[in-house]
Amino acid sequence: MSDDTIRLVTVGRILRRRGRFLTILAMVGALVGYGTSLLLPPRYTTSASVLLPGSWEERELLTQTQVATSSVVVDRAAAALNWAGVDGLELKERVSAEAADGNIIKISGTADTPERAQRLSDEVARQFVAFAADIVGDSSDPEAAARVDALRKSVTQTNRRITELADEAGPGRSVESVQTRTELAKLRTSLQEAIEKLDQAGPATSKASMVVMGSAARPTGEAPPTRTQLVAAGAALFFLVAFIGHLVAARMSRRLRTEPEIAAALGSVLLGAVDVPGERFTHRPGARGPRTWFRRLLGVDVRWDIPAPRASGDEASRRIRYRRVYARLRDRIETPGRLLVLVPDGDEIARRAAGQLVAEAGGDPVLRVVGVSVSRPMVPDRDKESGALVVLSAGSWTAGELAGIAEACADARHELVGVVLAGPVRVPSARSAGRSRHTVTPAFVMANDTTEGSG
Repeated sequence: MSDDTIRLVTVGRILRRRGRFLTILAMVGALVGYGTSLLLPPRYTTSASVLLPGSWEERELLTQTQVATSSVVVDRAAAALNWAGVDGLELKERVSAEAADGNIIKISGTADTPERAQRLSDEVARQFVAFAADIVGDSSDPEAAARVDALRKSVTQTNRRITELADEAGPGRSVESVQTRTELAKLRTSLQEAIEKLDQAGPATSKASMVVMGSAARPTGEAPPTRTQLVAAGAALFFLVAFIGHLVAARMSRRLRTEPEIAAALGSVLLGAVDVPGERFTHRPGARGPRTWFRRLLGVDVRWDIPAPRASGDEASRRIRYRRVYARLRDRIETPGRLLVLVPDGDEIARRAAGQLVAEAGGDPVLRVVGVSVSRPMVPDRDKESGALVVLSAGSWTAGELAGIAEACADARHELVGVVLAGPVRVPSARSAGRSRHTVTPAFVMANDTTEGSG
């Protein structure tokens, strides 16, 4: 799988064969999310709206949102609220502001209770309006009122003077009339300038008249993340991490799966592939103890990264495969005698295939089945054996592990005469029952030094 793309069949295989493990991890993640929600106090958020009359540009509204959450405004709100142990610095982290459509500034406050969230939003909105009025100034400012009155008087006087000059100027074309008209044009220009100044003073005064659009609504639910959201997020996070971990492990797997790779790693030739009836071979023979029980409880003792067993033919076709392997094996043995059959420890499929080979041999040659540890391979020294045969299943061992078995054979002066691959196949239940009644499974014992199996 390390060289294959991740396909839907791989995803389905993970969900089917690791479903129990993924479900348990999702439940653990949900418990972690629930525990996190107990550590985090509930939070409630509400908003108060402030209307800014007049014409405002986008950058000006952005400036007002920054003013609404400034330290000055928040400190004033903290002083007005007078909450024990809560200062302006802490309130600043609970307050936010944003510009909405229609020249509206929405000021949001977050607190541990709905009542406090409502009071916080209302108070910050009031302090913001008061602070903006102090900056821009309103009609109560004496200097600003005096400047506006002076401009209005100037406009009134200019209008009166224009009227007087227009009456005095006659319809004639004398030099005096020309001078009068010239002075009238100058006065009109002064009037236009005064009007522009008044227009500029008008928006400033209107912009100062901000209005709080009612009290903030009291929140009825917690602000995110809620307890339900934390529980769901924890379950989803643990599930996805475990699922992605399976995919990464499959992509990085170095187990050999093809026949040429396995034969090359052992430095021998492939004699053939045989079928072993049975859909699942999950438990190692002789495996006991709390660790094994715990793995079975979690459902991680099932190999998920191998394809599902293919459908098998009848028993006669399976026996033909064993006979062909046996015939090739006889051709490679120079003198009939004893032969070691090496099976990696924990490979249940290979162990059953070796038993069938013992039955097919019928004692000629005598096959001696030996279990080999892949972590520290050790093969009995050569005595009367004519060589060694390795029986194993594909997709279970790396090149380094198989090379270790080959080196152990060389150290014990055994020549590898060939490799046999064993694969699981599905057998219909009726045929399987018939086979169990009429077929006798050969009895043999996995040996390390002296035990022999014969048919």
